[in-house]
Amino acid sequence: MANQTMATDATNGAAQQNTGPSLTALVQYVKDMSFENPNAPRVFGNAQQNPQIQLQVNVGATQLSETDVESVLTLEGKAEIGADKLFVFELSYAGVFRIVGVPAEHMSAVVMIECPRLLFPFARQIVADAVRNGGFPPLYIDPVDFQALFQQRMAEVQGQQPAAS
Repeated sequence: MANQTMATDATNGAAQQNTGPSLTALVQYVKDMSFENPNAPRVFGNAQQNPQIQLQVNVGATQLSETDVESVLTLEGKAEIGADKLFVFELSYAGVFRIVGVPAEHMSAVVMIECPRLLFPFARQIVADAVRNGGFPPLYIDPVDFQALFQQRMAEVQGQQPAAS
């Protein structure tokens, strides 16, 4: 009986406190993952040079309901020494977020900046572990400025819009 009372009190307290905007991660998950080590074991003896590492970051979103959005952070990368590929990876790491009380004009910024910002540390660790498990030192991706990516994307979209006559 005490548990029911505490649950009721917690619900009532949360309802009273939830007056401003909120962003809640409901679930996070690996949506798709691939790691390739195409030239193993031959490349393991080629440690004289530092590899060239290329990384691409993408963010996508799907509206699931009035308040729920799936945000997908995709990290794609590869490491090469000369013509030899050391490894190639792709990770789509997603989360379902409940967004309440955010004005419509700020919603895309929340979805494309704040949601991937929350997902990034987990995706970064998954990539580091996959690279380490592939026989290489872990690849710790530098923090990503999702606000700059969002602003760049908005500038590209505005540049593609036809001029009003």
